[in-house]
Amino acid sequence: MLKMTTEATVRSFFSSPHFAVVGASSNPAKFGHRVLAWYTARDLPVTPINPTSPAINVAGTAHATVPSLSALPDPRNTSVSIITPPRVTIEVLKEAQRLGVPAVWLQPGTWDDAVLAFARGKGKGEEGEVFGGEVIAGDVPGGRGHEGWCVLVDGDAGLKAAGKL
Repeated sequence: MLKMTTEATVRSFFSSPHFAVVGASSNPAKFGHRVLAWYTARDLPVTPINPTSPAINVAGTAHATVPSLSALPDPRNTSVSIITPPRVTIEVLKEAQRLGVPAVWLQPGTWDDAVLAFARGKGKGEEGEVFGGEVIAGDVPGGRGHEGWCVLVDGDAGLKAAGKL
């Protein structure tokens, strides 16, 4: 059954005690930086994930990175924002599924039809698996961003609904 993003999905995402940003960047022009900065500006416990940089700088503060979801201290209690190209996103989702990550937020530009099919359980991955957790993604009703659900646009409403803002 195809799972759709709803306000309840967003509330569930923000119910996690920890967060991570895959594709975090020190470059303020990149969405990986802007999304990480969004989390840090709200004092949320967030871990940047970047396999090529030991730290990401946001607002003059260095945040230590981990190279992958597998290096997170508690992936089963970490909701993950993903800002990667679709070919990378599908691999991140497979890793998230293996680790039991409860929820992912696929930012606009990170997904294509194959990624959405895998993420939402309509399609099967190469190993016959599906993500299985909560998924925020797509150009569907509910999100206020012009390209679909985006933490920069829809995140504050989700935090408020989860009682964290």
